Amino acid sequence: MNTVVPPLAVLLDCALGDPRWMPHPVRGIGRLATFTEKQARGSLGDRVGSGVLATLLVLVAVGLIAFTLVLVASWYGSKVEGVVGAILIWTTIAPRDLYAHSEAVRRALADGDLEDARRKVGRIVGRDTDELSEAEVVRAAVESVAESTLDAMVAPLFYAALTDSVGAMLYRAVNTLDSMWGYRNDRYLTFGRFSARLDDVLNYVPARINAVVLCVAAAIVTGRGRSAWRILRRDGRNHTSPNAGLSEAAVTGALDVRLGGTNSYFGKPSYKPTIGDDVVPLVAEHIRVANRMMFWTTGLLTAAISIAPFISEQ
Repeated sequence: MNTVVPPLAVLLDCALGDPRWMPHPVRGIGRLATFTEKQARGSLGDRVGSGVLATLLVLVAVGLIAFTLVLVASWYGSKVEGVVGAILIWTTIAPRDLYAHSEAVRRALADGDLEDARRKVGRIVGRDTDELSEAEVVRAAVESVAESTLDAMVAPLFYAALTDSVGAMLYRAVNTLDSMWGYRNDRYLTFGRFSARLDDVLNYVPARINAVVLCVAAAIVTGRGRSAWRILRRDGRNHTSPNAGLSEAAVTGALDVRLGGTNSYFGKPSYKPTIGDDVVPLVAEHIRVANRMMFWTTGLLTAAISIAPFISEQ
């Protein structure tokens, strides 16, 4: 892949975010997932096999569309192919939107409007938010930023660098399916098992890269790189996900706070192991710091992807 493409994609997102006027592939993937779920359940019922079939159908469709776009662009030269590739990667990352949504939560808390903060944090997390305390709203936002640094920045860029823009699109499709079907409830415990495990597998290497880079970002942003590394090594596995806890642990160590605990999903409590030390209480400013770490991590990884080919040639 042209080493200019990933940085161009990041610059596009930082400049434009996710324009509501532009048809976004993730929304299309979501609609396709809803259709394939209905068809697969109708054919095979609620079983693992129906989830496998639905997942494969979505991935084949997404892969073919992305591949065709890149192939057609290549007929018009490498520059056009690079621009199309950058646009595709742009749609798989979301640093600006993540910042905008989480910063809106911070501003609502700073204004003393807890009800508004609850509503706004509900847009970026899956848990129930109607009765969250101020500290719990902050925890939800910080956890979302930490986890999304992996899902919405590092992993798509990793697969773009490892393969190309088609690989980034396929990763985004798997991650979207996990967000739709990965719930451990009666409806998706069986059907969504395959897509959830596939998401875990695809995130395994990027999650560990992300955690290390987050520790570097912690050293830059808070001067607590060693603390981030210590909590990462101690508590990184304290999570139901084999990957998400690593991001949370690095961010927690940088902030000197504790994440995890009990959340409510669809009215039912769900306990997650705690991560970090409860040295200081969670406050709205921690959201801003987590976002700064997210941007630094995105920038450091993008720079590494850009210069790696030149280093390897030496």
